[in-house]
Amino acid sequence: MAENEVKLTKLAKCAGCGAKVGAGVLAQLLDGIRVHKDPNLLVGFDKSDDASVYKVSDELALVQTVDFFPPIADDPYLFGQIAATNALSDVYAMGGEPKLCLNIMAIPENMPREAVHQLLRGGYDKVYEAGALITGGHSILDEEPKYGLAVTGFVHPDRVLTNAGARPGDVLFLTKPIGIGVLTTAAKADLLSSAGEQLAYRLMTTLNKSARDAMVKYRVHACTDVTGFGLLGHAYEMAQGSGMELELDTEAVDLIPEALELAGMGILPAGMYRNRTFAEPGVDAGAVELRKQDLLYDPQTAGGLLMAVDPADADALYRELKNCVPSAQRIGMVREYRGGKRIFLK
Repeated sequence: MAENEVKLTKLAKCAGCGAKVGAGVLAQLLDGIRVHKDPNLLVGFDKSDDASVYKVSDELALVQTVDFFPPIADDPYLFGQIAATNALSDVYAMGGEPKLCLNIMAIPENMPREAVHQLLRGGYDKVYEAGALITGGHSILDEEPKYGLAVTGFVHPDRVLTNAGARPGDVLFLTKPIGIGVLTTAAKADLLSSAGEQLAYRLMTTLNKSARDAMVKYRVHACTDVTGFGLLGHAYEMAQGSGMELELDTEAVDLIPEALELAGMGILPAGMYRNRTFAEPGVDAGAVELRKQDLLYDPQTAGGLLMAVDPADADALYRELKNCVPSAQRIGMVREYRGGKRIFLK
């Protein structure tokens, strides 16, 4: 094996966002930790949001986030690109623009030098594509490789988007297809087609920059990126945070056909089961078949944005999104909460 052909995924127990601590477990771990009050802290960790936001002046707020995970691709350069794309996404989900990034890296002592170089180059290239800078970072030795970024972005304090602002009547949009976690799980078992592998890698290296640039022109009331907690996990957090309920049209969700087939065969990531445990008590699945439900709980790495949009702007935003995102989907609507379940599938 050549020096730069190290099989990174063979060194990891979990891959990508499938390695995240489950949302329910995370909430328990954070429970009871005192939140200090600061009038300039617009969004903190107590909100289950994508990033923190701190107001610096009437014109400027800082958006800060951190994300890293074990390899989801064997090629180091590709892994670096995916990890950076995923980390940058949280800033886009808040309506912000990434500006400064710090590398976070753990590598085995015997990992080839060229492989480490390619991993870092992949991260750098995506950060520069986003118009941001990498200004340093921190690395440690570890048996399992991990990589990601701490990201600082800028946003106007009055234009911060959170996952808690959805209003009755809002239209729900999604900007990438669903099923990446199933595809990458199949890839680790050598069960994924070449076309499926290329699709997954293309989606995971597509920045949410274009989606963010489009949505900030319109009245978007809430936004989150769909990553490790799956579509239903992140939708459930949006419904809870907003005090609303969501109706999702599963026929309108772009479920990757090969992922749907694999899910029917029982090829599912462990993170799917964690996400189901977290969100299922709040979901009325109706008559939706099990394999489709499984994909809706599937952890996505560098997934798309889920937006709640003012109905008066929905058509215009949809037309714009169709020209600039991997898959523009109009997947449902926000309703007044009636008690009981928060998510209704049809």
